[in-house]
Amino acid sequence: MTTSVVSIVYVNDAPAAARFYGDLLGMSPSFETPGYITFDLGPGADLAVWSGQFEDLSADVPRTSEVCLASNDGPDEINAIFKQWQSKGVTILQEPHDAGFGLTFLAADPDGNRIRVAPRG
Repeated sequence: MTTSVVSIVYVNDAPAAARFYGDLLGMSPSFETPGYITFDLGPGADLAVWSGQFEDLSADVPRTSEVCLASNDGPDEINAIFKQWQSKGVTILQEPHDAGFGLTFLAADPDGNRIRVAPRG
């Protein structure tokens, strides 16, 4: 059986969210419908943005889960991503810091969903 893990991020506007994530990831969607758009992150991993499941998502509502983008390239790359995202106006929730497993920072998408950048285990 072939399996894939799809991380779904609930958003208000799937096309707008896809533009945001596509810009951060430097890639185009692999599948698009008006309310559900996916990105192929590599073998067995996809990221999807999905609108219409919840009405009027608000960035003010605390989120308890995160999408984690893992880097193989160490702290210098994580700092470079942080500076790049800052220059794009991405909301930063936590600046780079050592969390015990390495350098990491936390950002948010326009709907308030959390995005962590961290080293790959």
